[in-house]
Order: sequence, then C-alpha cells, then structure tokens
Amino acid sequence: PYVIVCNHQASLDLMGMVEVIPDRCVPIAKKEIMYMGTVGWACWLSGIIFIDRHKREDAINVISQTARTMRHENVR
Repeated sequence: PYVIVCNHQASLDLMGMVEVIPDRCVPIAKKEIMYMGTVGWACWLSGIIFIDRHKREDAINVISQTARTMRHENVR
C-alpha cells in the first residue's frame, strides 16, 4: 500500500493525474472541484473522493471511512 501526495497548481491538473496513477488508486480532491461544471461531473463520475477542507471533522471522517473500506475489502 502507498499514498501519492501531489501538490498540483490548478484544479485541471487532477484530470491529468488520473491518467498516470495506477488503476487501483482513487484520488482525493477538495470538495470545491465538484462544483466546477463539466470538470466536477467528470471527477465525480470517475470516482474521486471529495473532502471538505473547511470542515476538519468531516474531512477526517471521509478519509477514515475510506481507510476502513480499504482494510475491509483488502485493497491497496
């Protein structure tokens, strides 16, 4: 198992990163991207996990639930 941390400069960089990361990886993006029209819809349909960076507890809960799912389903 591994974590890829990317400090991209623009929201559109996320779409390019989806092409180069391994198949079993799921990116986590800030929730604001979800409201960017076509880009948001494409990200949502591709399975990106969105976190609200302004609500710390909610972000922690989303990431914790993702980690539990990964352990439960034995995925990397």
